[in-house]
Amino acid sequence: MTSHPSISVEALRQHLKYNAWATARVLDAAAKLTPDELNHDFHIATGNVVRTLAHIFAADRTWIGRLKQSPPAQFASDADHDFATLPEKWAAVAAAWEEWAAALTDETAQGVLIYRDLKGNLWSQPVWQIVLHVVNHGTHHRGEVIGFIRALGHTPPPLDLIVYYRQAHK
Repeated sequence: MTSHPSISVEALRQHLKYNAWATARVLDAAAKLTPDELNHDFHIATGNVVRTLAHIFAADRTWIGRLKQSPPAQFASDADHDFATLPEKWAAVAAAWEEWAAALTDETAQGVLIYRDLKGNLWSQPVWQIVLHVVNHGTHHRGEVIGFIRALGHTPPPLDLIVYYRQAHK
């Protein structure tokens, strides 16, 4: 495994900004759902809108915690599954990512993070791979939420990366 990034620090920052933008859009769309819709069990993936959003949030929080050498004590709590408080808590995590990304350098992007996964296994990964994983993970699960929203009869916002680029460069 090579530790030399084939992606610039600015591209990593842009991907993290996209991640925050897409998350904000999906949270706005979810806020328009009724409590029954938010908790409707689709019997796939994590099951419903709230659990899926809480999963993305917990992963974002866990990874920034690992990068800052202060991971949370647990992955997700019951409180993380409260949609009413999720956007506010997520804003704090997004701010932590933004602050961390602002200080990112080629050297830190190429650096290796040694961490334990949720099962206690020890891993080491280049930081740039972790950043891309976080963005990809969020994209995957936001896609599930968008599918849930469509299945509930609503029109979700577009979350495509190209839409972000077009809006960011107007």
